[in-house]
Amino acid sequence: MKDIFFCPEESNFYAHSIETLVLNNCLGSESIVEFGSGDGSPVIQALLRTNFEGVIHGFELNKLASEAAQAKIDKYKVSQHYKIHNKCLFDASQPKAEFLISNPPYLPALDNNIYQPLLHGGIDGITVTKKLLELGYTNVLVMASSYSNPIGLINYARSIDYLVSNFIVSPLKFGYYSSEPKVKNWIAEMQKSNLAFYSSNIYLLAGVLFTKQQKNAVDLSTELLQLLTAL
Repeated sequence: MKDIFFCPEESNFYAHSIETLVLNNCLGSESIVEFGSGDGSPVIQALLRTNFEGVIHGFELNKLASEAAQAKIDKYKVSQHYKIHNKCLFDASQPKAEFLISNPPYLPALDNNIYQPLLHGGIDGITVTKKLLELGYTNVLVMASSYSNPIGLINYARSIDYLVSNFIVSPLKFGYYSSEPKVKNWIAEMQKSNLAFYSSNIYLLAGVLFTKQQKNAVDLSTELLQLLTAL
């Protein structure tokens, strides 16, 4: 549902992350699970630009959003590679897959009484992302914001044996929902505690590929944090 509410720039960056960090690295008929498909646009964009041969199973709880996604899947004729399920991934029998992908809710706020409650990511913005990592998939692609406790997220991932195997970063301007006074003021409080990093003009959004730690694997966590905490 989230992508229906967020800016086109973020949706496009999510699509680019899927293409660059996941689909271009798939060698066969891999299976991918997506949490929160929204209207399906990012995955469809990525599919149209690649030769992915596997199947992406998108889980979207909102009925209208899942119907919009199905209509776009039919329009662009990608039904062989993209299946939408109108249910929450956390409530479903966990499907097997090589990758889990998501642009999860990451707006930090004291509670979800904000303009768009579905975008609330917990007090520090990483509650849903941590739940996704806890599902235990070998590879997990998520969008991570510099104003949503990136240090805490990386440390948590490390604590459950994930490393950062790859990432891309893009600057974004604050949008309608992230500029809501309740959200923006709380982000300012987080900044005082080194939990949020941003400037008056931009924040940084990263597409991060977490991978279960393997022998001799390169961990880019330090490099990612150097970028996300630079503002």
